[in-house]
Amino acid sequence: MTSQAFTTADVPDQSGKCFIVTGANTGIGFEVASALAARGARVLLACRDEAKAKAAMSLIRQKTSRADLSFLPLDLGDLASVRRAAELAAEEPRIDALINNAGLQGPVLKRTAQGFEQTFGVNHLGCFAFSVLMLPKLTETPGSRVVVTSSGQHKGAKIEWDDLDAEKSYKWLPRYGASKLANLLFVFELDRRLRAAGVPVTAVACHPGLVGTNLARSSWWGNIIMSLIGLLFATPAMGAWGALHAATGQIKPGGYYGPTGASGLRGPSGEGVPSDDARNPQLAERLWDVSVKMTGIDPGLPPVDGTAPRDTSHAGLRDA
Repeated sequence: MTSQAFTTADVPDQSGKCFIVTGANTGIGFEVASALAARGARVLLACRDEAKAKAAMSLIRQKTSRADLSFLPLDLGDLASVRRAAELAAEEPRIDALINNAGLQGPVLKRTAQGFEQTFGVNHLGCFAFSVLMLPKLTETPGSRVVVTSSGQHKGAKIEWDDLDAEKSYKWLPRYGASKLANLLFVFELDRRLRAAGVPVTAVACHPGLVGTNLARSSWWGNIIMSLIGLLFATPAMGAWGALHAATGQIKPGGYYGPTGASGLRGPSGEGVPSDDARNPQLAERLWDVSVKMTGIDPGLPPVDGTAPRDTSHAGLRDA
């Protein structure tokens, strides 16, 4: 059984360990970085904007004066930036976990530096590329983890396989849900391939529940809605519990962790239940192949024989 009712108070001492947190300058990512630093970890704040990252670091040091923090320039919407970030991160003595937290959504169709539809390009392709490029470094530290943040909005979502770049149509909420489904398909497929290859890296998923953040910062009404959500459901600090659980708690490889109260919308973290589509190995393998083709980045992990996902109920627990 994995640890249940996990909150920031349950994060064990992380002295001597190093974590990468994407999108760490604000919201949930900031709270994750702050909590890890308070437990003695070195934290790399992987962000696009250096000024915002340094402002966040200053705030963290107001609470943890000796926090070991560093800025890692990363723009998930530019694969060249992703490659540079992975190269810089590889210079660290060790990396214990990559926490893929950054994400976006928006009502206006935008594109990444490589021309991909931005929501899919940043939320999935950027996450896929950075995770894959970090695997060699993560492999150097036994017990290391790749954490991928999804959302309850993955349930009922469908990936537009024949229109991934939104050349035909763009509806922003369905696109966001599809990107969150892609996050789970990726992390579960990564888990299967890592374990089949005997690679000592654990892949695990998380979700924050319903949290008031600046995810919808591109619209004024979105900001109002997010503020109300923060009051009624969960703050970013509470939304960080799932990621902290996945990164530092007792978990199953290939597990899915997040709020256990109010139908998964709020509360301490525990095991969640992903959709059937998210656990579909055929969809996962299709997405893997598409992702390799679109990014040009291939980790060289062969597909797992068989069509059924592995039963992880007997898997040993991992405690960072």
